Amino acid sequence: MSTTAELLKGAAELFPDEVVTQAHVRHLDLPYGAGRFALITLDNGFDHTKPTTFGPQSLANLNTALDQVEKEAAEGSIVAAGLTGKPFIFAVGADLKGVELLKKHEEALAIGKGGHDVFKRLAALAVPTFAYYNGAAMGGGVEAGLHCTYRTVSRALPAFSLPEVFLGLVPGWGGCTILPNLIGAEKAVSVIIENSLNQNKQLKGQQVFDLGIADAAFDGADFLEQSLLWTAKVLKGETEVVRPEIDRGEGWDAAVAKGRAIADSKVHGAAPAAYRALDIIEAAKDGDLQKGFDAEDTALADLIMGGELRSGIYAFNLVQKRAKRPAGAPDKSLARPVTKVGVVGAGLMASQLALLFLRRLEVPVVLTDIDQERVDKGVGYVHAEIEKLLGKGRINQDKANRLKGLVSGVLDKAEGFADADFIIEAVFEEMTVKQKVFAEVEAVAPAHAILATNTSSLSVSEMASKLRHPERVVGFHFFNPVAILPLLEIVRGEQTDDASLATAFGVAKKLKKTAVLTKDAPAFVVNRILTRFMGEIQNVIDEGTPVVTAEKAIEPLGLPMSPLVLLELVGPAIGLHVSETLNRAFPERFTVSPNLKAVVEAGKRGFYVYNAENGFKPELDPEVAALLKQGDSVLTEEQVRDRVLDAVAQEIGLMLEEGVVAEAQDIDLCLITGAGWPFHLGGITPYLDREGVSERVNGKKFLAPGLASVPA
Repeated sequence: MSTTAELLKGAAELFPDEVVTQAHVRHLDLPYGAGRFALITLDNGFDHTKPTTFGPQSLANLNTALDQVEKEAAEGSIVAAGLTGKPFIFAVGADLKGVELLKKHEEALAIGKGGHDVFKRLAALAVPTFAYYNGAAMGGGVEAGLHCTYRTVSRALPAFSLPEVFLGLVPGWGGCTILPNLIGAEKAVSVIIENSLNQNKQLKGQQVFDLGIADAAFDGADFLEQSLLWTAKVLKGETEVVRPEIDRGEGWDAAVAKGRAIADSKVHGAAPAAYRALDIIEAAKDGDLQKGFDAEDTALADLIMGGELRSGIYAFNLVQKRAKRPAGAPDKSLARPVTKVGVVGAGLMASQLALLFLRRLEVPVVLTDIDQERVDKGVGYVHAEIEKLLGKGRINQDKANRLKGLVSGVLDKAEGFADADFIIEAVFEEMTVKQKVFAEVEAVAPAHAILATNTSSLSVSEMASKLRHPERVVGFHFFNPVAILPLLEIVRGEQTDDASLATAFGVAKKLKKTAVLTKDAPAFVVNRILTRFMGEIQNVIDEGTPVVTAEKAIEPLGLPMSPLVLLELVGPAIGLHVSETLNRAFPERFTVSPNLKAVVEAGKRGFYVYNAENGFKPELDPEVAALLKQGDSVLTEEQVRDRVLDAVAQEIGLMLEEGVVAEAQDIDLCLITGAGWPFHLGGITPYLDREGVSERVNGKKFLAPGLASVPA
């Protein structure tokens, strides 16, 4: 058997670029004469913008520190040991860059075993151990603390999670086994499964304490000092830590069943990680920790060698890295300052945009519309949203007053826009209307002002074609709801110049949006792919496949919602409008469904009705069912799925040939951040590659080997 040190040395050789975390041991005398204490601080030598992680060398360093502390504990020269992190960061888990490099099952197994072997030593010391969660703690960072006897948490801690299932892994260094045994299966399932699958939801410090993960919570300002005072009282027997009894009967089984229902609703069996985690939680009921750790090792190794995790890491890298350096964006030094924003329109979309610009840029924002009532309603919406932020304590009264003072509405564009630097229109999606608006704006706006359009499918070049200065028009397409979806498609028209484009990217960054540069092609990226996707589903329904079969066919993709529920969210009229736009551009591939047209003409909001009797599950609206005219060609779920995926693969191939975006990675980044496509698919292209669809349709894969798959 290899020793832990040998395992980690071998793993470290595979990963020469690791950002290494040191484990510094210092000694201090505890208050109240409680005795000498060894404190291990995890620190990678960088500030909080580069969080501390555990690669193999980092684990080896902690292992070495524990050699020293173990010896001191055994000889009685310390009464306890503690673990904490550098300012603002405890530790954020395994270094994923190292995980990407693993090519063999035994290498992956060594990572799981190595982590367990080191962390288990915290529990095995001859003295009590204390974890002080002083800052952000995720994954392996959380798990290191779980192996300690006691835990404290800072109330200022902003982010605490076990995000592994979100990425396609399981909490594999003790999380699946220790957490349910500490706080009960129900709460553990909530942290490990539900939060992860809910867009990687984070816990705050107080919630960590309320869940029972930490035994005490202290304010951030003097967190370590208070933790050490508390430690001394625990060691002296003055403070007793009482933990509730764990339900190891039906409550445990019910929690696991609930976890499976959550996983089914989110990924529909399409991604293995959540189910593997639940299997380990289920088996942890008997409290046999070592058996649980062995199961974690196996699950971790299997998942590291699987496509889902590689797609998850690929998606993570897209969102964390590629999103910060948009492909094709001009030099940011060309960007002009934006000190005032104009919004044409005061409807819901325009009002949402006004609120976003106001909150992020904190510059004057002025709305215009065709009558005073609409203008007042738009400004009123923004004021009401600011009041909500104030009510929730997200901003103080001064900030609320200042923001309200910065937003205004006028009828006269000349009065509103004469000194605006960035003017965005969010009016009716009709070319002649938008051209008219831009002509009016150009007549009164300063020469340097950017004219942006929030169009979802119309040609930016055509919109700008009748202006004196078409070079300053740029597409700035947001996704609804504006406050939640991060994507911003920035569209370069035929005449758009670099300065205007650079300014648009600069504004996008201040808005904290993920900006992707796209060519001025019909419906840009997300709407073009979704319309082809939805269009093919609509086609099979029109031809005769039952609605329920068509919907179920797509479940293995694990999308956030079914296609027809998505159509309801977008609005059937908008869906129809985009399909008509694309049908004019590409009639051979994009159809306009007569059934969808009938649904829109009947004023229906979607295909489904929801009622309390069936738990608000979607049911086909009988009125819609009566409208549907279907053929007699009935496909199976598998046939539907093949047809839909083939259509999507074909469309993406054509978009890349046309140069709509720089690379397939940008398509995936758009679908993840603009349409909520799952991390575990890596967007869409890794899935199409993995399922053999890309080669079947286009004769080649979209991505290079190893990019979202196990390296050869």
